Amino acid sequence: MDKRSASTTSTPPDNGGCAVAYPPYAEGETSGIENHIREYRNGRDINQTSRDVMVIDLFGLSAEQVRDQYPSLYQWVLEHVKPERDQNKRATYRNNWWIHGEPRKEWRRMYADLNRYIATVETSKHRFFVFLDKSILPDNRLINVASNNPWILGVLSSRLHIYWALCTGGRMGVGNDPIYAKTQCFETYPFPNVNDKQKSQIRSVADQIDTHRKRQQAEHPKLTLTNIYNVLEKLRSEQPLTPKEKETHQQGLVAILRELHDDLDRAVFDAYGWSDLAAELVGKPGATTPLPDKPEAQTKAEEELLTRLVTLNATRAAEERQGKIRWLRPEFQNPDGEQTTQTEAKLDPGKIIEPAAKDKHPWPKALPEQVQTLRAVLETQLSPVTAEQLARQFKRAPSKKVEELLQTLAALGNARQTENNQYSGMG
Repeated sequence: MDKRSASTTSTPPDNGGCAVAYPPYAEGETSGIENHIREYRNGRDINQTSRDVMVIDLFGLSAEQVRDQYPSLYQWVLEHVKPERDQNKRATYRNNWWIHGEPRKEWRRMYADLNRYIATVETSKHRFFVFLDKSILPDNRLINVASNNPWILGVLSSRLHIYWALCTGGRMGVGNDPIYAKTQCFETYPFPNVNDKQKSQIRSVADQIDTHRKRQQAEHPKLTLTNIYNVLEKLRSEQPLTPKEKETHQQGLVAILRELHDDLDRAVFDAYGWSDLAAELVGKPGATTPLPDKPEAQTKAEEELLTRLVTLNATRAAEERQGKIRWLRPEFQNPDGEQTTQTEAKLDPGKIIEPAAKDKHPWPKALPEQVQTLRAVLETQLSPVTAEQLARQFKRAPSKKVEELLQTLAALGNARQTENNQYSGMG
């Protein structure tokens, strides 16, 4: 558990390394064996449809204990897992061959007393949060919060927190999908100081959203959250739906989900005392995914929202230096009354977080493709950028060449150039 006030935990727990399996054992063969055959979820299971994968989870047991207590499981991992693990370069995998991946001991301690926890996919087109049952073992590509409180789910699911995450997180892949980085997006986020009525309202709507999505997916097994939020985004943008999207709209009852999300956003804006921003933001597109092309009024409202959140973060950090801590889960985070400080956000709205080398866009060889790709990436930036900042979004893109192309785009009316030599898209 991170002991900062704006953090429970978002540490990804156990990652892969142990073969997924349906081991051959008879129900009732050994008492407690069912506790070691667990459901497993990764990002695709959450965003798309679940693969219904199971894993053998032998955390906390020695190899000898597994052999004595659960011989059928021991034989399965001995024959299907150990040969592969013996060839692994990582000593921890070789030496602990019967253990699934690298168990996150701290995570297990965090959610041991909970019946469910909050999860989001690290890299995703749409940013949304869901409750997962405690019985589910999450993949390392899920970011998890050790809380079963729908109030926390509600704040994280609001467009206030999601916009913060879009601004502070990175981008990845061909689709330039947002990355939810726990240290940047979660640990620095200042939660609102709410009264009981506000907390109850947020809790109620968040529970309704989670229940609604799970119910519709249970009734329609091929219904995916990605498709649901694609349709929701088109509804907010007032774009026509394709026949397939109309089917998703009906199966997911997306109009109801839209109404619930709007209710949640209004409740969270009210909790912060910022209802003046709700008129320009609630119900507008871009609530769960970056929106390059937006009205000027919405852009200004988002800039004001970001400014207020940064200011609140700084205020909270100053309070905590004086010993005033706003714990989200005090009974776990601070049982002994320990005083620690929240991470202060070092957020410059104009700053672009440079992606890792493996996540950068390839720089095209041909000039027409360079212009087209540069223009497309420029449209995804949330704030004006310099040529050097934009060049760092690509693999081996020369800054001077990028500058020349940006000037050309600006001259042709396909980009905007500011007085301080920054560029933005036309959206």
